[in-house]
Amino acid sequence: MRGKQAVKRVLQPDTKYKSVLVSKLINYVMLDGKKSTAQRVVYDAFEIMEKKAGKPAMDVFDLAMKNIIPAVEVRSRRVGGANYQIPTPVRGDRRYALAYRWILLAARGKKGRPMAERLAAEFIAGAEGEGDSVKKRQDVQRMADANRAFAHFAR
Repeated sequence: MRGKQAVKRVLQPDTKYKSVLVSKLINYVMLDGKKSTAQRVVYDAFEIMEKKAGKPAMDVFDLAMKNIIPAVEVRSRRVGGANYQIPTPVRGDRRYALAYRWILLAARGKKGRPMAERLAAEFIAGAEGEGDSVKKRQDVQRMADANRAFAHFAR
């Protein structure tokens, strides 16, 4: 690898919930640099979550993230002319990156409602252990379990 490792930037907590994870979510929701629009979408989604779930939005958010964050994933590795899917544990930052990506993919995939409602619905479904993002996590877990025989190829 050439050059130095990029310095890890420290993200400021969001203004309303004082959470770095919510701030990271806002950055993932943001399109074309429109951060204020992304903040409005996320905060509206959190208000909808509070109304529908009847619990504080951060509790629903934390529970949903716990249900969506993956523990293992498969990575391709070429060994002797054949490609193997090797199950590997997911490191800290990547776990959240995958979870946010799956949530947004599921929310953006449902059309016909405002983004705040779709995002809130995905978080509520995630907190209940349902929804497309939880299904994606289960699929990744299943794939890793199916390829457990190739775990010895991991470095």
